[in-house]
Amino acid sequence: MRSILSIFAILVLISCVEKPQKQPFQSVEITPVFEDSVSVRAITFLDARTLAFAGSNGVYGTVDIRSLQVRSNIQTYDSITPTFRAVGGTTQDFFMLSIESPALLYKTGDKGQMELVYTEEGEGVFYDSLAFWNDSEGIAVGDTVGGCISIIITRDGGTSWTKTPCSDLPEGIEGEGAFAASNSNIAVQEDKVWIGTTAGRVYFSGDKGMTWQIQETPIVSEKPTQGIYSIDFFDENTGFAIGGDYTQPESNKANKIKTVDGGKTWQLIADGQGPGYKSCVQFVPNSNGEALVAVGFTGISYSSDGGENWIQLSEEPFFTLRFLNNSTAFAAGSNRIAKLVFK
Repeated sequence: MRSILSIFAILVLISCVEKPQKQPFQSVEITPVFEDSVSVRAITFLDARTLAFAGSNGVYGTVDIRSLQVRSNIQTYDSITPTFRAVGGTTQDFFMLSIESPALLYKTGDKGQMELVYTEEGEGVFYDSLAFWNDSEGIAVGDTVGGCISIIITRDGGTSWTKTPCSDLPEGIEGEGAFAASNSNIAVQEDKVWIGTTAGRVYFSGDKGMTWQIQETPIVSEKPTQGIYSIDFFDENTGFAIGGDYTQPESNKANKIKTVDGGKTWQLIADGQGPGYKSCVQFVPNSNGEALVAVGFTGISYSSDGGENWIQLSEEPFFTLRFLNNSTAFAAGSNRIAKLVFK
């Protein structure tokens, strides 16, 4: 009897210390952080205290997450004021990449100014997204030039970048590129990388860009304004991509896809249901790959069951979003950056 009572007591203690199940989000509280005449489509956390951003009119800067103090500057190149839609960061440096020719990739300099580490000029040059696997290796993607999409890679912490030759990439599709809508065309996990394109295809590499293969998807991609706008992976197996057509934002047919096998197969999900066009989707941290938030100029949508069902949390428009933790995120859009607290 004593042993039975002891076991019962232990079970009671265990049940008492178990963490309660986190309830699905029901609302979002939006706090303005930065307001200016600049379009911001690219943000990244440099550490637990600093959000970095870059946007149109050469504007870039940081947000102190605790005080919400903003510091900004303007980057010019000769007589050009570049537009930045891709940013990334390591523990040492912040990077920002402009879109059209000449493409300009800057990193944090040693003398208090941004240092130009890569340039590319030519017809069709247009870069869209940037990400890092670690402090040494990073990747950026751009539209098709010379018969294949543009991929540049660094192996030395961003000091130098090398463009991948078309001979090392899968055969391209004429006009294929990526949407420079939210700096979320690239997803990385461990040594893997997935790149979503305007053709509705996913370029996959399991060895940090040394070799590549194509993953086909059923997402809508019949028009130039359709395709994969944003892709995110919770882990090496569970991924989600969203897109649609920004010229028909209410259409929610074939605009959401999911994989549970690392992209070997992709399936349509919530087809004809839930949100239409969105420019960015992100998994909620610590959600076991079940919770997703998608943003666009059509507002903020949320799913608590892996994308099967969605609710609209806000009509507020944003282009891009990044989570700081499992309930706080920062979002950016036209003329603003905001702090989002999900409840």
